[in-house]
Amino acid sequence: MRRQPPAARRGKPIEDLSGLASLRDALAERARLAREAGRREREAAARAAREANLFRSELADVVPLEPTGRVEPKPPAPPAVPVQRMRDEQAVLAESLSDEIDIDRWLDTDDALSWRRSGIGADVVRRLRRGEWVVRAQIDLHGLRVDEAREALVAFLGKAVRDEVRCVRIIHGKGLGSIGREPVLKRKVPRWLVQREEVLAFCEARPNDGGAGVLIALLRVTRAGPG
Repeated sequence: MRRQPPAARRGKPIEDLSGLASLRDALAERARLAREAGRREREAAARAAREANLFRSELADVVPLEPTGRVEPKPPAPPAVPVQRMRDEQAVLAESLSDEIDIDRWLDTDDALSWRRSGIGADVVRRLRRGEWVVRAQIDLHGLRVDEAREALVAFLGKAVRDEVRCVRIIHGKGLGSIGREPVLKRKVPRWLVQREEVLAFCEARPNDGGAGVLIALLRVTRAGPG
C-alpha cells in the first residue's frame, strides 16, 4: 500500500480547524447580540418602572371626587335649516320679477327719484332721504349680470325682513363700467323693488351717500326692529 506524503496528511486537519474557528466566531457574535438585546430590554423595563413609580408618587395625595349624581346636559341641537327650500323659493321669486314693468309714471322725478307704495305718505320719502332711518344692511350689485343681480337682491331683501332690518342701502352703480356705458342695473333695480311687497318706499341716496348709484329703501317688518 502506497503511503501519502506527510504534507498531504496534514492538509485536511488544517481545513477542519479553520471551519471550526469561523463557527466559533459566529456563535460568539450571536451571543453578544443576544446579550445586547437583553440589556436594552432590561433598561427599558427599569425606565418604565421608574416612570410608573413617579406617576404614583405624584398622585399619592389625590382624593377622588364624590359622585354627585348630576347629569351634564347635552347642548341643544341647532335647528334644521331648509336650505334647499329657501333656494327654491328664492329662484321662484327672482324669476317672478319682471324687467318690463313700466314704473316711470309712479316715480317722483324730483331730485330724489323716489317711489312710495300706495298708502305711504310723501313725508316718509322725505324722512328716508334725510337719513332718519339708520341703514342697517347693504348690498353691492356691481359687476353682477342681470340674472345674478336679481337673485342676489331677492335673497338680500328676504334676509333683511327675517332680521327685521327696516332700512337698507342698494348699490346698483351708475353704469359707467357697462358695455356702452348703459346703466342697466340702475334701470332694472327700481322695477324689481316696486314688485316686492316688503318694499314700502325708496329714494336715490344723497350725494355723500352715493348719489345716483345708490337707492335707500324702507322695508316692511312685522314689528319695529333695530333699524
